[in-house]
Amino acid sequence: MSRREIREHLFRMLFRRDFHDETELNEQIDLYFESLETPKEEDINYLRERFNKIIEKLPDIDMILADASSGWKLNRLGKVDLTIMRLATYEIEYDDEIPNKVAINEAVEIAKIFGGDSSGSFVNGVLAKLIK
Repeated sequence: MSRREIREHLFRMLFRRDFHDETELNEQIDLYFESLETPKEEDINYLRERFNKIIEKLPDIDMILADASSGWKLNRLGKVDLTIMRLATYEIEYDDEIPNKVAINEAVEIAKIFGGDSSGSFVNGVLAKLIK
C-alpha cells in the first residue's frame, strides 16, 4: 500500500470515529476492513496500529489544532476538514519519519478529494501555522 493509500484509509477510519460511540469503534473498524478488497494482513495490522496511536493522541491533537485555527472552534469545523487536519497534525507532531511539508501537502491533496471547494486552502492555512 502506498503512503497516500494509507492516509486515505486512515482518514476514512478516523472519519467514522465522529459518528459512532467509542464502544462501537472497534466493530466499525472491523467492518471497514471487511469492505476492502483482499487487504493484506500486514496492511490491516499497520492501519490498526497507526489508527490507535492517532486516537490515543487525539486530545493533544485537538488542543494543538484549536490553537492553530484561531477564530474557529473545532466543533464548528467541517468533519472532513477536521479529520484531515487531525491526521496531518499527528504526522507533524508525532511522526519524525514524515517531513512536515509532505504531511501538509498530502493533507491538502486529500482535502481536494474529500472536502469542499475551499477545503484545500483552509487545511493548508491551519497546518502551515503549526510549523511556524
